[in-house]
This record gives sequence, structure tokens and C-alpha cells, in this order.
Amino acid sequence: MTEPLIVNEIRQIALAALQERSWDAKAAWIARADACAPIDLEVDLRGNSGPTTSLPGRPALDFVPPAGLLSRSVHTLEGRAVLIHALAHIEFNAINLALDVVWRFSGMPEKFYRDWMGVAREEAEHYRLLSEHLAGLGYCYGDFPAHDGLWEMAERTQEDILARLALVPRTLEARGLDASPAVRHKLASGGDRRGAEIVDLILREEIGHVAIGNYWYRWLCTQRGVDPVAHYAELALTYRAPKLKGPFNVQARMAAGFEPEEIEALQRQ
Repeated sequence: MTEPLIVNEIRQIALAALQERSWDAKAAWIARADACAPIDLEVDLRGNSGPTTSLPGRPALDFVPPAGLLSRSVHTLEGRAVLIHALAHIEFNAINLALDVVWRFSGMPEKFYRDWMGVAREEAEHYRLLSEHLAGLGYCYGDFPAHDGLWEMAERTQEDILARLALVPRTLEARGLDASPAVRHKLASGGDRRGAEIVDLILREEIGHVAIGNYWYRWLCTQRGVDPVAHYAELALTYRAPKLKGPFNVQARMAAGFEPEEIEALQRQ
């Protein structure tokens, strides 16, 4: 069945944005989606069978295993820059992840695509704030090594939208809700007041992003006739999701739509 014109255009814009390497170019495409601006792209959008060799578009980065990441005291300028760089990397990945779920998976309601383009827009703003702050410290995105765990999970789940929603926004991105209080404290204790303010803003909006993941995960579970909690455990095992460790930001998780039984299951791990 042919998709409605507006959905087809949104998905084409998402793919064009995803392939761009710079934040500026991505943000420009995302703005076109917000305006529903007509486009003249001819992009093949047959489910998840589109181009993968050029994805995701991002600046050149030195990827290392998580154990190889730099660790510096936040009481030094370089240490604060390393931490801000890590946050910027997460946000740049988050832009791409939101764009990828839009173009890759067909057949969802129009609201699904609009929701995730809205997430992409807010993630792009988060990246802008962090990038500008990083520049104020004398560095830029790409100056330090990074790891690729977020995108690796996106590749593992590229064949199943339910697995993608379960294990990216509801698992890996939800970890950010848990980590934010400690990260904020670290930056504040190191004298980085601006960095702490940005983390506060990101946490408020990330709750909404995870909530969108929860909403559509449960919507699809209903469509497929599976129990959200039991099926999540199956997906986590099948796709080798990392085992989450506390402390958990219970208040933020509840605000993002996690059920009490899900949080209790996390705490029993």
C-alpha cells in the first residue's frame, strides 16, 4: 500500500538528514520536516532495505572499546572537556537514532513519524548546546575517542521495529535518565555550572523521549498480542542487551512511563 504523501516526505527527509555528516546539515533537513516543506528527493524507502553503507552520517571519530575511553578529573579543563565531549557524542548518536527509526520502518501511523522527528529536533538542540559549550572550553566534537555502543544496537535491531524500540530508547537511552544526576553532580563539583545547567535541560526533555519509546513499544505489543514485560525480557536476551545496573532514577523512569513492575524487575537484577 502506498504511504500517504506527508509520511513519505517525512521519511525521505529523515534519510537525507541521517546521511549528513554535520550537525548543521542535519538540523537544516529536520527544520524542513517541521515545516512540511516540499522536497524533490527520489529515495528508495522500501522498509528496512535502504542504503546502509553510508549510515550513519557523522564526523570522523576515533572509535575505541568502552574500556579505552579517556578518564580525567573534572577538576581539570581537559577532564571537563572529555565529559562534555562524551555527552555530545551521545546526543549526536541520538539525533541519528531518531532519524533512523523514521526512515527505516514503514507502515506506522503518521503520529509515529512526527513524534520521532520531534525527538530528532530536540536531540539536535542538545547537541548544539553541548558543542558550543565544548568550543568554549577550547575543544570540538571529534577531539577525543568515543565508543559506538548505541549505533551497534541500532544495527542489531534493524530488522524489527519492536526490538529497536525496546532496546534503544527504553534501554540504552533510558540509562541516561539514571546517569544524569551523577553526571550533573560531577560537572557542578568541578566548577562547570553551564555544563550542569545543560544536563538539567537534557534530562527534562529525555524523559519525554523515553516516554515516546515506551508509548510506541506498548502500542506495537498490543498490535502483536504480546505482553510488554515478558516480551522485553525475551528481546533483551535475543539481542544481547547490556544488563542494567543501579542506581536507577526511579522518579524519572516513572515520569517516562515505566510501570512499577518494570522498575522492580530492574532492581532485582
